[in-house]
Amino acid sequence: MTVVEKAVAKLQRELGESVLSVEEFRGQTSVTLDHEAIVNACQMLRDDAELDFNFLAALTAVDYWPSEPRFKIVYQLYSLANKEFIGLRAQLSNESPEISTIESIYPNANWHEREVFDMFGVTFRDHSDQRRIIMPYDWEGHPLRKDYPLGYEEVQFTFNFDEIDKRKPYAKK
Repeated sequence: MTVVEKAVAKLQRELGESVLSVEEFRGQTSVTLDHEAIVNACQMLRDDAELDFNFLAALTAVDYWPSEPRFKIVYQLYSLANKEFIGLRAQLSNESPEISTIESIYPNANWHEREVFDMFGVTFRDHSDQRRIIMPYDWEGHPLRKDYPLGYEEVQFTFNFDEIDKRKPYAKK
């Protein structure tokens, strides 16, 4: 039995119905959990000496708008001793995109969670410094949400040069 299989078995045994699904894709195992169980799951996987998932390699989010649950928070944990990855996912609804922080378990989650807050608008309960990290502090909205309005400049080619040139803002002399 591999370390990842042992980790999945332990999560299923300890968390029961909080484990919503287990998927394997291209050799990567991902466990989808109830969002209330994410702290316990991370604590178990880090503190078990045999599993030793002691490094948070990545933490991000995915927006499935307009589907519900809208967001999935994606955690990639790595065991330095065993050289194995395991993925954890937590689903969040559009009405209350909020989940507990794992900052006390993995200190580097601070920066990852701030980025998810900034880009997706997901709130992390009990986070020590929940503020924007990429966008300016006075920015309205969350740019990686799928319903965020796109702003773009039309590409200028030889066939539409004159039309675009008329609308283009130039510096005043």
